[in-house]
This record gives sequence, structure tokens and C-alpha cells, in this order.
Amino acid sequence: MRQRPDGTRWIFVCYLALLVWAPVPLGSNRPWAWALLALSVLALALWWLAGHIRGKYSYPAVLRNAWPMLLCGLLWLAYVWLQQIPLPVEFLSLLSPQAGRWHIAAAAPATPAVAPLTLDPHATLEAACKSTAYLAYFALSLILLRDRNRIRYAAYALIASGVLQALYGALVSLQSPGEVASGTFANRNHYAAYLTMCLSVGIGVLIASLSGQREQSWGQFLGNLMQWMITPKMALRLGLVIMVVALVLTRSRMGNSSFFISLLVTGVIGLLLAKRATKSMVILLISLVAIDVFIVGTYFGTRRVVERITQTTAETEDRDEVAAYALIMWKDYPVFGSGLGSFPVVFPRYSADGTLVSYTHAHNDYLEFAAEAGVIGVSFLGLMVLMSFAAALRAQYLREDPLMRGLSFAAMMGILALMIHAAVDFNLQIPANALTFMLLLAFAWISLYQGRAEA
Repeated sequence: MRQRPDGTRWIFVCYLALLVWAPVPLGSNRPWAWALLALSVLALALWWLAGHIRGKYSYPAVLRNAWPMLLCGLLWLAYVWLQQIPLPVEFLSLLSPQAGRWHIAAAAPATPAVAPLTLDPHATLEAACKSTAYLAYFALSLILLRDRNRIRYAAYALIASGVLQALYGALVSLQSPGEVASGTFANRNHYAAYLTMCLSVGIGVLIASLSGQREQSWGQFLGNLMQWMITPKMALRLGLVIMVVALVLTRSRMGNSSFFISLLVTGVIGLLLAKRATKSMVILLISLVAIDVFIVGTYFGTRRVVERITQTTAETEDRDEVAAYALIMWKDYPVFGSGLGSFPVVFPRYSADGTLVSYTHAHNDYLEFAAEAGVIGVSFLGLMVLMSFAAALRAQYLREDPLMRGLSFAAMMGILALMIHAAVDFNLQIPANALTFMLLLAFAWISLYQGRAEA
């Protein structure tokens, strides 16, 4: 049955509302907030599925073309849910000897007949629910962003959320001397990562608006530049400056570093893969670095961020110790992990010397996922990210559509920035950031397949 043009309009409106709402309640990093977010996403997914079963809604070709990502996502969900299934203790001890010893010791003096792979079933259940909601949001993104207008609406909704977060964070910081910006997040580093993802999409949209311009003489270019300054594109550029100001005000070392490194790397990739780089695109990329770093940063604290980076030593930071202990933890649960979400319960055994404060996360997403999910789980997650980045990279090379090229640029930059930041923080444990990251992964597949004749 042919789909009505506005058949999913209200689902799409609710979808955008969740995207903007997610960072508001402390990044949705509270039990009630993430539960509300997850239930809302799953409700939207069931809403669409019920309509699809009745023949009211159809799915776009991009959903079918993204099957490798969806397959990996489903295998990841199956794996996480299977971590909670009780197994005979003898069999469990063969799969994960350390987990078997843990459960036997916890049940002493009796010996349990069955026990799960996870050492914290309640936490793994919560993590499985979150993971299910994230994958559902990814699928909804592929389904609902089925035309150019909706893609733009989603991009601008995220940009608007980033600008509002930036205005709030910057105003609070500037009113209180010495106060760092953290927006509605509890942690400035997670706030910085969110702004970086919003900036990535904003830069991609801005590049899309310039990519379709033909090569011009310098006189024509300067004339068009003056006209451009009084168009809505200038408002978008101003929004990017506001977000950069807030990003600098976070004083987040890796947040700022990941933004500029990912911008430079993705910019170089974009220029190399562009069949013909226009003056507009080259000047935009140069201005993003020059204006934002050397002018905006002079007034809002880039120097302080640099000082924080240069003053960081092994003596002033204990994240390296946490990472070392987390690595030992992973070695005890190498294949199947200790159970997704179990880090706060298991990790204290590896930092029992009392030199560290209580850590609920490893401050390194790679090590935390490795310790909790083992090699099998990390393989699924790694494939999902790598395949999405490859899809965006391929789109950057193959697509000539300015919007799709801008979208692929946004996806590559956002993915790269968060992967850099993940080495020293736990952004993917924050629901708002994880949900936004899933949208970036979806953008990668949309940029490659949306509107292609062969799709």
C-alpha cells in the first residue's frame, strides 16, 4: 500500500522532541530520565511498527541498505540480553572462570546450580534496555528521515539544541568568574562532547550550502560573500561561533582537542575526496579554525585550555591508574566480559589499595566496554562504528549531492571526535550523548544511500 505523505508526521515530531529533550535533564543520566527517554523511544518504534503491520507505513530503501549495521546491532542486543541468562555453574566456569568463581564465592557456603555471565544482573538489565532504545532510535532515524526536508529538520533541530545549550552554558559561566560551562549536563566534558557533535552537524550543513556553488572569480566570490552575510546562512555561522565559545568555556582539554583535530582531519579528507574544492569550502574550513581559535579563543579562554593541557602530568591525573586497573579487570574477563554496566560493582576489587576515589566509570569507553562486554561485545560495537564511518567516507567520495556530502562530512567529523574523546572519558555512557551519536551513525548511512537510484 502506498504511504501517505504525512503518515508519520506526528511520529517524526515526537522523534525531534526527544532529540532536543535528551540533554536537558542532566544529559538524561539519571534513572528516571534515561527510563523516560528509553520508554519514549521504544513507544515511538512500536507506534511505527503497528502502523507498518497494518500497511499504513512503509520503510525506505536506506533501511534495507543499512542491513550490515542493523545486523551487528541486533547481534549486540542478543549478546547483552544473553549475559543475563542463568547457566549451569559448571558450564559458566568453562566460559568465564572468573565469573564462575565470583558467583560461587558470593553464594558460599552453598554452591549455586545456575548463574549468569554478568556479575550485576540489575545493571546489565538497565544497560540492555538502554542499548535497545539506542538501536531503535537509529532505525527510526533511517525510517523517518526519508526525504531532504526531514533530514534538514533533524539537522537543524540538533543545531538549535546545541545553540540553546551553548547560550545557557556560556551565560552561566560568564556570570560567575572562574566557573566553567557545563550547560544542563552534570559534567563539563560530557557537555563538550555534546557540543562537538552539534558543531559537526552545523559545519556539515554549512558546507552543504556552499558545495553547490560553481567556481567563481575572486570578484564574484567577494560579491556573493557580502550577500551571504545577510542570509540565514550567516545566522547558522553565528550559531557555530556561539557553540565554539561555549566549548572553549568548558575548559575541557579533550573536548576542545577532539573538536579541532576532527575538524582538521575531516576537512583534509573532504578536500582530498572533493572532485573540485570550491573557494567557498576552502575559506570556510580555514575560517572555522582561524576565527574560532585565534579570535574567539583570545577573549573566551583558549589559552587557559592550552595551559590545562600542558600542565597535565601523571602526577596530577589518576585516569591512567584507573585505565591500568581496568585493563587488569578486562584480562580477568577477556572473552565475555563481566556484564554490561557491572563496572561500578566489579572495579573496586582492582583498586582496593585505597589510593583512588570511587570510580563508577573507567574514564575510557574502550576499556570499560572491553571489561564489561569482552572481546565479543567490543567486536560488535567496533564493527558498527567502523562500518558507519566507512559509509560516510564512501559517500564523501561518491555523492555529488551537496546535502549528502555535507551530511557525510558531519557524520565523519562527529564520529571521529567522539572516538578521540572516548580514550579519556565515558561519553557513550551518557544517554543524551549516546542517542545523539546514534543519529550521527544514521546520517552516515543516509548520506550514502538516500536518493541513490541503485538504492
